[in-house]
Amino acid sequence: MDWNNDKSVRLTAVFTVLFALILLSADILGFIWMPWYVSVSAIEEKHLSFLALTIYSASIFAWICLYAMFRLLREIGAGQVFTERNTLMLRIISWCCAGACLVFLASVLYYPPFMIIAAAAAFMMLIVRVVKNIIQQAIDMKAELDLTV
Repeated sequence: MDWNNDKSVRLTAVFTVLFALILLSADILGFIWMPWYVSVSAIEEKHLSFLALTIYSASIFAWICLYAMFRLLREIGAGQVFTERNTLMLRIISWCCAGACLVFLASVLYYPPFMIIAAAAAFMMLIVRVVKNIIQQAIDMKAELDLTV
C-alpha cells in the first residue's frame, strides 16, 4: 500500500471524528454510566455530583480541543503547515490540556486516582507547547528568509 502524507492526514481526521462520536456518546450516556461507575469504584455515592461536574467540565475542554485539531488537520491537508493560524490552534489545544489538568487536579480532592489523568493532561500540554514553539520558530525563519530574497 502506498502510504503518503495525504492519507495520514485523512486517517488522523477519521480518528478525530471517531473520537468526537465516542465523546458525544459518553456525554449523552454519562448520567447512566456514572452511577454504575460509582458502584464499582472507590468513589463514594455522595460524590456523584462532583464526578458529573468533573466529567462534563473536562468534556468542554475536549470539544474545544477536537475542534482545534480538526481545523489544524484541515490546514495541514491544504498544505498550509507553517502558519500563524496553526500556532493559534496548537496554543488552543495546549490550553485545553491545561484546563483539563486543572479540572482533574481539583477532582483529586474527592478521588485521588484522578491525579493520573491530571498528570497525563499536563504532559500532553507540554508536548503540544513544544510543537507549537517549533512551528512558531519555523514561521519566524520562513519570514526572515522571505525578506532576504
